[in-house]
This record gives sequence, structure tokens and C-alpha cells, in this order.
Amino acid sequence: MNLPNKLTMFRLILVPFFVVVLLNPNLPHHYLIALLLFAVASYTDHLDGKLARKNNQITDFGKFMDPLADKVLVISALVCFVELHLANVWLVLLIIAREFMVTSIRLVAADKGQVIAANNWGKAKTISQIIAILVVLLLQYSLELTMEMLSYPFGINEQMALVLGQLFIAVATILSVLSGVIYLKQNWNIVKTAG
Repeated sequence: MNLPNKLTMFRLILVPFFVVVLLNPNLPHHYLIALLLFAVASYTDHLDGKLARKNNQITDFGKFMDPLADKVLVISALVCFVELHLANVWLVLLIIAREFMVTSIRLVAADKGQVIAANNWGKAKTISQIIAILVVLLLQYSLELTMEMLSYPFGINEQMALVLGQLFIAVATILSVLSGVIYLKQNWNIVKTAG
């Protein structure tokens, strides 16, 4: 297994640790630790693609597993946010539905011997989701610190943090749905022949 694929697998391995930390409010600074774990996992996404292209190590395994690892990481975070009341369940369901649709198309294509790599819309969608998740985690950590100081030095309160986080998740949802529609349109010939 080459280094880019190892980085993809490392990203998958980080997911359970991220989830355990994020859902453990008794752990001191759990939002900060979750943010750092998510940031490291997200950076491996950038790094594995860059290394694969630079060293000519693009493989079918990487083309399939890299976007799948992204989906597992992002969906895990968003489902945790729903549990923590930090994300609207409908926005998260739209994102998950899009991911299932795209993965289904990829599986049908793989069955026909075709590998569909991520397009620019999919990459923009992933970046928007990663930014939204990082912003929510950062806002919650800032709020946690603010509550420890028993004041609001930057004017951040629980409602503001929630609204800002929801705004970023809404933008990510819009890009997710848009990229899903484009993906479906570009690969409609695969969908038509699936039956």
C-alpha cells in the first residue's frame, strides 16, 4: 500500500477517536481536542491527493477510498452535531442522502469496471463541509472558554454560536445538494443502465 493510501486509511482510523472525544463532555477541552483530530484527519485528505498526483501514485483503491473516507469523517461529525443539538437534522439528512446517492452511482460504475474520481464540485462540497465542521467546533470551544470566564468578552453567546454554526452548515448543505445534482447529471448514463 502506497503512502497516499496509508494516509486515507489513517483518516478512517481517526474517526472513532474523534467521535468518542466529541461526545464526551466530561473530557476537559473536548471541543478543542475534537477540532484538532478533525483538522488532522482533514489535512490528510489534502495531503494524500497531493502526494498521489506528485509521485504518480494514483490508484483505483485511492480513487474509491479517498472520497469514502471523507464521507465517513464528515457524516460522523454531522451526526454527532445532531446528537449535541448543534446541527439541524434536515440539513444533515440532505447531506447524507447526497452521499448515499453518489456512493451508489460509484458502486454501479465500479461493477461495470469504471472508477469515477471526484469532480471540482465534489471537492468544493467537501471543503465547505470541512470548514463548517471546523467553525462549529471552534465556536463551541470559544463558548466553552467564555463560560469558564463567566463573561462574554467577544460578544459570543450560545445563541450566536448556534446560529453561526447553522449558517455554515446550511452553506455546506446547499453545495452538497448542488454537487449531487451535477454528479447525477454527469453520470446519468450509469444510472439509466443500472436497472
